[in-house]
Amino acid sequence: MSGIQISGLLSNSAFDWKSVVDQLITADSAPITALTTQKTTNTSKVTALSGLQTALQDLQDSLQSIRSGDLFSLRNVNSDTAGTTWKSNSANGATVGSYKFAVQQLATATTVQGAADVGAGLAATSVVSGLTLANLPTATAVTAGTFTVDGKTVTIALTDSLQDVFDKISTATAGDVTASYDPTSDHISLTSGSGELVLGAANDTSNFLSVMKLANNGTATAASSSSLGTLRLASPLASAGLKGTITAVDGSGNGSFSINGVSISYNVNSDSLSTILGRINQSGAGVTANYDPSADRVTLTNAKTGDMGMGVSDVTGGLLDVLGLTSPSSTLTRGVNARFTVNGGPTLTSTSNTLDSSVHGITGLSVTVNTQATQTVTVDSDTSSMQTAIQNFLDKFNAVQDSIDTNTKTTVSSGTVTTSVLSDNREVQAWGSKLRSLVFDAVSGVTGTVQRLDNLGIDFDSTTGHLTIKNSDKLATALADHPDDVKAFFLTPGTGLVSKGYTYLTNLISADSTQQDNLNKASTDIDTQITTLQARLDAERQQLTNSFIQMLDAQSMAQSQNTTLTNAFFKNTSSSGN
Repeated sequence: MSGIQISGLLSNSAFDWKSVVDQLITADSAPITALTTQKTTNTSKVTALSGLQTALQDLQDSLQSIRSGDLFSLRNVNSDTAGTTWKSNSANGATVGSYKFAVQQLATATTVQGAADVGAGLAATSVVSGLTLANLPTATAVTAGTFTVDGKTVTIALTDSLQDVFDKISTATAGDVTASYDPTSDHISLTSGSGELVLGAANDTSNFLSVMKLANNGTATAASSSSLGTLRLASPLASAGLKGTITAVDGSGNGSFSINGVSISYNVNSDSLSTILGRINQSGAGVTANYDPSADRVTLTNAKTGDMGMGVSDVTGGLLDVLGLTSPSSTLTRGVNARFTVNGGPTLTSTSNTLDSSVHGITGLSVTVNTQATQTVTVDSDTSSMQTAIQNFLDKFNAVQDSIDTNTKTTVSSGTVTTSVLSDNREVQAWGSKLRSLVFDAVSGVTGTVQRLDNLGIDFDSTTGHLTIKNSDKLATALADHPDDVKAFFLTPGTGLVSKGYTYLTNLISADSTQQDNLNKASTDIDTQITTLQARLDAERQQLTNSFIQMLDAQSMAQSQNTTLTNAFFKNTSSSGN
């Protein structure tokens, strides 16, 4: 008896059952592969739609920028005079045009000028040996150094008294020039005994002569041109060096006066003239108070220009009375109104040198003049800002069209058809067509010179299909000469290009989001299906693996039994032959 033969799997100890399992599972994985491919396609579509949505949002934003910021009301204003010091500005929506302003008279402010020389003199007597140069109450402080008299150098120090200086002048000129002080006129006089008095030299280092208001006059005598003493602004009024005495105060030194009906109080013992001037300026009186040390006087000036009065009221012996700011000591100079013409028209007047629409009637234009001159001021549209906004709209529109075309196009080359990720999306394809129609149609409800993009020189490019400015001159003319018509084309409520386009884009952005949501939901459903199928495949793989392991175990057992039988058979056969 021949040995037992176990054929098939049992005889093939090299059988690769794992490969068989992999092949079976791969074959059963076809649905998952198909689902994965579908999810990849969905993801690609979502990416394309997301990019398109961004482009749509950018286009909508460009329309919003046209709608906001008074774009079509922006104006530029320029003068025909190079380097003009006039200041011109125009409000949004100012009337476009050229305006020739001929200014015949500038507006001035009313002033009340106080009496001059309200300060006491340098000294009460002609004796000036107690007055040091460092403490002289002059408009300008004396500086140490040298000055020249009749060619002779006089050197002074700030510690010198005024009498010391007089003596030095006499010494330097060998007694020929004498100096003296007159307390009545508050003047210094220099007298030469030998002829014409010559004062000063190019290399003088002290300002003594100019501070004392001494100058050459071609004679043997020179005297101060005006009083020398001035007020001490920082000192209390009682010790400020006033020539007159403030008497209209109570026992504590309190007094008051009024300017334009506004009462202002002071105290002679604690308030300085500088403090009082500041108090006037900060009050509601509407005037500016200044002290002129060279003339030693206070002047009140209306804060506003024009022919208007100023009311100054004080009692005898009050501060304003002592400063000579009340009648009859004061001098009232009424302001005048500006006088001008526009484009050769009738003479107009303005209380201010800022000539605005309230006086010349040109809406939104204001010209501040400071010279009597003639200039032409031109107000025109800010075409640069308008064109920038329009070009931005065109760029964003073209970007949307490019996105739609790129993602939906189908091409045929040599019989081969090539599609794009959204080639099967008829809705998206229609968006591009509708947008082109919407932006190029005429706007209903407008009657001006601009009713469609073509009126702005804008048309589709025959090669790329992009919107482009084909006639820049036509656009420039429309923006410069007809800004209101351009505004109506873009911004007419409900029917203007911006309104229609913005509303339609809102719908497209929403539709785009809906498509993305649907695709993402479909991909989520696919993930669920793949998970279920994968679980089944995993179970199938485990079952197949278990079956093959059991088969191998059975094969191993059969082989073992075969070996046992074969060995037993040959053993019995061998024993019988002996």
